[in-house]
Amino acid sequence: MTVADDTATVSDQQRASRRGLVFWFSLVLVAMFGILIGVGAFTFGYGKGWSYLSNNPTTCANCHVMQGHYDSWQNSSHRHVAVCNDCHLPHNHLGALLTEADNGFNHSLAFTLENFHEPIRIKPRNKRVTQGACLACHADIVHQMLPEDPKGEVLSCVHCHSDVGHALRN
Repeated sequence: MTVADDTATVSDQQRASRRGLVFWFSLVLVAMFGILIGVGAFTFGYGKGWSYLSNNPTTCANCHVMQGHYDSWQNSSHRHVAVCNDCHLPHNHLGALLTEADNGFNHSLAFTLENFHEPIRIKPRNKRVTQGACLACHADIVHQMLPEDPKGEVLSCVHCHSDVGHALRN
């Protein structure tokens, strides 16, 4: 055996070793991806995830912490004109999708880890979304109350109208 033959054999062995590593790495990666998809699909099904893609207010009562909010909405002045998504999602498609994805992830995480306040509370970013919904739906009424400067402070609508969306809630 010559030195050239010896070098070729080592090179072939290195290529075979690399192919083996790539194969096992790929196999582990595919298995992990499969497990992730499986767990995600199970969680989505178990958590009735498909129902959150609708505009049905009863969906919000899937979680026990939302039952009081759903019941108070049924007693509110808006029950005949607005559902949850009308007030709690932006009125543009991209904003609604991003907000729903963000809230869905955060709600899932909080409920899975049992790390949420009861009764559930609205976060500042969602208060801004709700304020925007009030201003969009009632633009013809509130336009005179808005500040001249677009960056000016606006009093929150629910400051005075706390029982509109969820009657009898504090």
